[in-house]
Amino acid sequence: MTAPDPQASPADRARWRRYLADERAEAAVYRELAARRDGEEREILLALAAAEGRHEAHWLRLLGDDEHRIPRADLRTRMLAGLARTFGSIFVLALAQRAEARSPYSTDPDATPAMAADERIHGEVVRGLAARGRRRLAGTFRAAVFGANDGLVSNLALVLGIGATGVPAPVVLFTGIAGLLAGALSMGAGEYVSVRSQRELLEASAPDPTAREALGDLDLDANELALVYRARGMGEQDAVEHAALVLARVQAAERVQSPTDAMGTVEHDDEAVGTGMSAAVSSFLFFASGALIPVLPWILGMTGIAAIATATVLVSLALLLTGATVGILSGASPLKRALRQLAIGLGAAAVTYGLGLAFGTTIG
Repeated sequence: MTAPDPQASPADRARWRRYLADERAEAAVYRELAARRDGEEREILLALAAAEGRHEAHWLRLLGDDEHRIPRADLRTRMLAGLARTFGSIFVLALAQRAEARSPYSTDPDATPAMAADERIHGEVVRGLAARGRRRLAGTFRAAVFGANDGLVSNLALVLGIGATGVPAPVVLFTGIAGLLAGALSMGAGEYVSVRSQRELLEASAPDPTAREALGDLDLDANELALVYRARGMGEQDAVEHAALVLARVQAAERVQSPTDAMGTVEHDDEAVGTGMSAAVSSFLFFASGALIPVLPWILGMTGIAAIATATVLVSLALLLTGATVGILSGASPLKRALRQLAIGLGAAAVTYGLGLAFGTTIG
């Protein structure tokens, strides 16, 4: 058994115990995530768990292998562990990315420089894993989030502006339903055209695979292939050298088959772009779901100020939720993103409500 540090104060030992608890909990998070993955991602997560185990051993040595009175991990780390067990999703990796970035080891005198460096690198590793998940979500998720937010804000602004004029409740309800359908159809159609256009542009920029058939007959002295690489963004000298290497390999093997990158380096990520139909359907459904929330009070028979206040509260809660979700996935502060989303949404609604009051009648 390792002897405890006799110079350590009670505060030092309490801090070491807290670090020990957190390291164990973080290792458990990575193991939980690894259990839900396979291949390379699983190996990376298990390696992260092993690194947290080395940090755990450091604090345990300082404590003299005394595992008594080890506290629970902090709330943030326990929450991560719970989410990992329940979901094992990109949300957990995004939160773990923020957690690694807040490591106190760089300023703690009892943590080694290697441990502080580990934590910084862990943050980049988790950022890379989270980026993979973000790419898988990017196309459809973008349409979903922006569709829901557009529905919330635009329809709240619409029904508040109309409601402030004092028109009968059925008119406000019909206006809200019309705004829901018009906006959802417009969003769905626009997203489909946008994604399809993006895919077509990327496809037009991709190398022609049949051009590889000409490589075996190219003149080594002229080497037209270098022009392809220069057109793709390489410098002149790099293009000449790379083209000569490719042609030498092709002709030495006496075959036309070239390396997979022979005709260029332009690549695009199908997962990040998404498909036109999935983006359109997601955009339509999420806009409609967002736009439905401001109309709910009138659907339930409420009128006047009560309906307006209820719609504003419901939309505010939804904006906070979507803003926090975007913040988590982007690795930014969920609270800041949530408040920003709320301010933008309520600001837009306040403008139309003010115009309704200015040009309408008193709400009764």
